[in-house]
Amino acid sequence: MAARIAPHEEPYHPRVKALLESMVPADLPPLRVMRTLARNGPMARAMTPWISYELSDAISVDLRARELVITRTCARCGCEYHWGLHIAVFAERAELTTEQVRSLVYGSSVDPCWTDPRDRLLLDLVDQLHDCSDVDDELWAALSRYFTEEQLLDLLALCGWYHTVSFMLRAARVEREPGIPGFADV
Repeated sequence: MAARIAPHEEPYHPRVKALLESMVPADLPPLRVMRTLARNGPMARAMTPWISYELSDAISVDLRARELVITRTCARCGCEYHWGLHIAVFAERAELTTEQVRSLVYGSSVDPCWTDPRDRLLLDLVDQLHDCSDVDDELWAALSRYFTEEQLLDLLALCGWYHTVSFMLRAARVEREPGIPGFADV
C-alpha cells in the first residue's frame, strides 16, 4: 500500500535535515517514521523529548516491561511498522522467545509461553486499555503488587503513546523499513 504521507527523502532541505538530526542519534539513518513525522516540524519537535524519555533508562519500568507494552499495543492496533521495528531492535534484549513474539500478535496472556505472572498482567493491561480504555479494579490490584504508582503511570502512558503512534503510522500508510519483520513473519 502506498504511503499517504510520503516521508522526506534526501537531499533534505536544511530545516528538515536539522530537525532529523535532533530526532535521530548521529550514528543512525533517519527511519521512515521520523521522516514522515518531520512533515509537521512543530509536532515532531514536540514529540521528540517524549520519544527519548520512553526509550531511555529514565523511564521507571525495565526494558522487558516496556517492550511487552509497546509491542502488544502495536500488535493490537495492527501497526506492523512499529511492532516489527521494536521486535527487530529490542526482542532479544528483552529476552522474548519466538513463541512470545508470536503470541504478542496472535495470542493472549493465557498462552503457555507466558509463565511469568508479571508478563501476563502487562498483556492484560494493554488488552483492557485497548478494548475499553480503562483498567478494572481486579487487574489494577494485581498490577499494584508488581509495579509502583510511578511505574503504573509510565505503563499507561506507554500504551497510550503507542496507540497514537500506531494510529498515525497506519493511517499515513508508512511503509516498513527494509528487513523489518511483519506479522506474517512470526
